[in-house]
Amino acid sequence: MMNWATIIDWLQLHGLRILVIILIGVGLYFGVNRVIPVILRRNVVRTKGESKEGAQRRADTLGQVFTGAAKFIIITMVAFMILSEVDIDIRPILASMGIAGIAVGFGAQYLVRDLIAGFFVIMENQYRVGDVAKIANIAGLVESISLRKTILRDLDGIVHHVPNGEVRVASNYSRHFSRVNLDISVAYGTNLNHAIEVINRVGHELAVDENWSSLIKTEPQVLRVNNLGASGIDIKVLGEVKPLQQWAVTGELRKRIKEAFDEEKIEIPWPHTKVYFGNEPESHGGTP
Repeated sequence: MMNWATIIDWLQLHGLRILVIILIGVGLYFGVNRVIPVILRRNVVRTKGESKEGAQRRADTLGQVFTGAAKFIIITMVAFMILSEVDIDIRPILASMGIAGIAVGFGAQYLVRDLIAGFFVIMENQYRVGDVAKIANIAGLVESISLRKTILRDLDGIVHHVPNGEVRVASNYSRHFSRVNLDISVAYGTNLNHAIEVINRVGHELAVDENWSSLIKTEPQVLRVNNLGASGIDIKVLGEVKPLQQWAVTGELRKRIKEAFDEEKIEIPWPHTKVYFGNEPESHGGTP
């Protein structure tokens, strides 16, 4: 027959301790969500050339990693303390975990590789949450980083989970600054000096526009005549903008250049094909 007195005594002694352990664990679990990000935001030092927004993204990335590790440690400690409180010897559990670790160790090379690679990705600040990056030949917005994997969302909204061990080359599209890199084609009959003057004027007007000036670091200007193509002459335009703003600024610049070219009667070429019927056209300057 159940001895209620014994049960009540056990609950008064061990139950109260277990409740306290759980309450402390829950408090720590939710507390790290608040404390760790705040500490990192206050103590992360901006590197040379890094913007305030970039430092914020780096702090958020480190916050995700450290918070996840702290939560794992808290859950493990609470579980072991509760097992000890109910008189379950945890030494055999620890020993079995060690044996199991050896057994699966030979199959865990990829996991270890991912963890080591993830450590260097985070410590070297290769990319951060909120950056646009290309890793493992996949480009997208970095939504999450852990020691094991990086989660990217591409322009189609597809979410990609990339193990960090697969990252050979990481291309960050939003580190410190981004760049407008645009080729504008004009017809061969165009006065190049006039076209360059119009492009530079449009770039300047965009840079001083109150709706766009806060996004632009150096106004888009002509760098050089970049190519003599099959259908027209390519003019290279470059300018520096804030991280992640290169696509918006480039789109607006294209629109304004097209409108300006229409006003100035500057032709943007397209492929032409000449078709001859009957006799071949007369050659010029060659030997008959």
